[in-house]
Amino acid sequence: MSKELKNTFYGNAQPLMIAVDCIIFGFDKEGLKLLLFKRKIDPFKDKWSLIGSFVDQEENISETGHRILKEYTGLTNVFLEELGCYGKQDRDPAARVISIAHFALIRLNEQQLKLVESYEAHWFGIDEIPDLILDHNKMIAAALEKLRLKARYQPIGFELLPKKFTIPQLKKFYDAIYQKKHDRRNFRKKILDMDILKKLTEKDKTTSRKGAFLYQFDKRKYNKLVKKGFNFTF
Repeated sequence: MSKELKNTFYGNAQPLMIAVDCIIFGFDKEGLKLLLFKRKIDPFKDKWSLIGSFVDQEENISETGHRILKEYTGLTNVFLEELGCYGKQDRDPAARVISIAHFALIRLNEQQLKLVESYEAHWFGIDEIPDLILDHNKMIAAALEKLRLKARYQPIGFELLPKKFTIPQLKKFYDAIYQKKHDRRNFRKKILDMDILKKLTEKDKTTSRKGAFLYQFDKRKYNKLVKKGFNFTF
């Protein structure tokens, strides 16, 4: 069926623009971060913004999200989940735009840090996020709430932490998500009691001469624990 014929079915409908905005979370040794960029066009030129794009005619919504991620991070097969629809009629002064917000989780490395510079993008600490355009700050708040909820029942660290990590790094990750400092001893005891980590013989000696043992998630044991039901809070 031609596009011209299809359009005759909805001749009285007003055109709308559909966009995808991505809340891209990253994690490195400094903590949880968010990727933002400065807009290159009006309205709001040179203001900080989430990274987004209009949906192409031949794309579905999730394809747009993955296209954005590949363009700005160089990554494919990234964790990406729909967050919600933002469609207030006056949200964008330039046009009637509905945004389907998504959030993504990636591990940060030198490649991602360098690539974003070419797009005038920047990784902000989660407690350093500036005022953003439109309703983007609301999107981020909703994404953080969703991330905290998921972290209670799922090992979000699989997506954000290095494949090998220390207990202090894991604690720093949960401190960043929940925006509070967990007691070091209680955290260590509870995470080890869950028996979902594999202790390695290797050590990370970047922070001390003695070093800290490296661990990996044990997906098999985690999946067994999920079937029983558990709460991943500390």
